[in-house]
Amino acid sequence: MAARKGLGRGLGSLISDRHPTPASDQHTTPADTFARETHDGRVTDLPIDQIVRNPRQPRQTFREEALSELADSIREHGILQPLMVRTKSDGKYELIAGERRLRAAGLAGLEIVPVNLVEASDLQSLEIAIIENLQREDLNPVEEAEGYRELAAEFKLTQEEIAKRVSRSRATVANALRLLTLPDDIRAMLKEQQISTGHAKALLGLSIPQEQTLLARRIVAEDLSVRATEKIVKRTSSIPTKPRATKPDLPKDFLRDLTEKLHQHFSTSVRLAPCKTFANGKKSKGSIEIDFFSNDDLERVLSVMGIDLSED
Repeated sequence: MAARKGLGRGLGSLISDRHPTPASDQHTTPADTFARETHDGRVTDLPIDQIVRNPRQPRQTFREEALSELADSIREHGILQPLMVRTKSDGKYELIAGERRLRAAGLAGLEIVPVNLVEASDLQSLEIAIIENLQREDLNPVEEAEGYRELAAEFKLTQEEIAKRVSRSRATVANALRLLTLPDDIRAMLKEQQISTGHAKALLGLSIPQEQTLLARRIVAEDLSVRATEKIVKRTSSIPTKPRATKPDLPKDFLRDLTEKLHQHFSTSVRLAPCKTFANGKKSKGSIEIDFFSNDDLERVLSVMGIDLSED
């Protein structure tokens, strides 16, 4: 298998290079001191209870078994890569990257974890969280799409801008966002890896949500391949819809003669659509369209119809 290419810009380019303005020594907070000591890239230890989880964390699914295995590794080897955090106004620190490591550290009984403090805006924080997870292939397709949606909704970014920021193609971003139009139960199947992204994309070929859900359940029950799913979608979508039988209430010859008489009467083009009778006896409405080309022309047509605009 070919090696997976990196995402290009990486985390470094998303982090501000500006140094924080030193606070007065008499009013220095722990956050100020920590920022000055670690802004050059050095790592410091921080109590777990001082770290607040990122509310914009795109990854929501964490397998307990995998967390337990990581906790065992942390007990034996410690945390090999520091978490990434930023300073909050209340003196605590908001996690940007490393949610899985933070959870596993708690399971391992650690009270202190290594962190790297960076300057990052809300937008940069979300970008870094998404990119870090994408680089590790930690996000499931729905979480990835939800991250893109938040970038679009929260920061008013276009698909093109999102693609550039996370080093993805615009088509990749667009296709991911389309997954969010699937019914909730199908998105849950995708999150739980009961169906693949290929299955989900095939299901988008069906326009009726109920049909999408029924086929998704069939995929799981019968272990259908993506190719088999695509064939079913194609076959379902190609079933022709039988048009309802209708009968015009006016014969064609009569309709043509009447339209010509209306044209001569109004001295302008007239289109006449007759009522239609359906097989069940119900009728559709008919219509008459008369062309005019100015207000004066409209007055002329109305006059021919016997309508006098000067009357009260």
